[in-house]
Amino acid sequence: MTAPDIQTLCVTGAGQMGSQIAMLGALAGIETRLHDISEEQLAAAEATNRKHIQRRVDKGKLTAEEMNAAFERLTVTADLAAAAAGSDLVIEAVIERLDVKRAVFEELDRLTPAHAVLATNSSYLMSSEIADATGRPDRVCNMHFFFPPLVMRLVEVVKGEATSEETLGAAMALARRMGRQPVLLHKELPGFLVNRILRAIVNEAYDLLESDVASFEDIDTACRLGLNHPLGPFQLSDFSGLDIGYNARQEVFERTGRAEDAPPKALAIRVERGDLGRKSGRGFYDYSTDPPTPTRD
Repeated sequence: MTAPDIQTLCVTGAGQMGSQIAMLGALAGIETRLHDISEEQLAAAEATNRKHIQRRVDKGKLTAEEMNAAFERLTVTADLAAAAAGSDLVIEAVIERLDVKRAVFEELDRLTPAHAVLATNSSYLMSSEIADATGRPDRVCNMHFFFPPLVMRLVEVVKGEATSEETLGAAMALARRMGRQPVLLHKELPGFLVNRILRAIVNEAYDLLESDVASFEDIDTACRLGLNHPLGPFQLSDFSGLDIGYNARQEVFERTGRAEDAPPKALAIRVERGDLGRKSGRGFYDYSTDPPTPTRD
């Protein structure tokens, strides 16, 4: 299967990642269904996508006709069976929990045509941990987009233990059709390429913070000015969603039992009180102020 063969795309999970991935599909001329169990989340996703795309129209990067045509190709629904029916490729973008993803893939295997490719957008969990929940492990892979998908061009396509070359080809071609740049990983490993490199930086940042070497805002400043990073590690965590990082770390910790894999205290405290970063208005920084101000534990 190649990208031109993909006539219908299903994205399940209408959070910040899934909603924008679905929008990319619609902009690429693909009939796209966006699914979520929450009608409220679907409404929020549609409204946010309209704001993003309207800005492109306002800047002259897209015509109003192109915008309207894209939204005509995008259907939102809380009915997974309706979203999955007839889909050629499905991208799962639900919570970063293995048990949840396996349950979703089991349902998708039942609801989609036999030829459909099932891809997970997981940033840490490997498709081989999910594929055996289906009867088509050769058609399961990772397609890891980066946040925000409407802006970030990279997609990590990861070969699972049983993933076929045809499946990888379809995923790579779809990413290119969406205007993204795919990179292919021939082997699975937790965190893939970018997050493994980033994790080394973030882990060191947390160690420096918890050792009282420097405040998190000074660590962010040092990374921005000394390494020329656009965001410091704590700012980036806020931007991506603290719950995303927490869940990924907790998943690893539950499997290894190693203390060094547990979510850092500064992260756990904020997630437990509902401070999830920019999307909740507060994380390591308080976004009700301009510029955002550092928060304390």
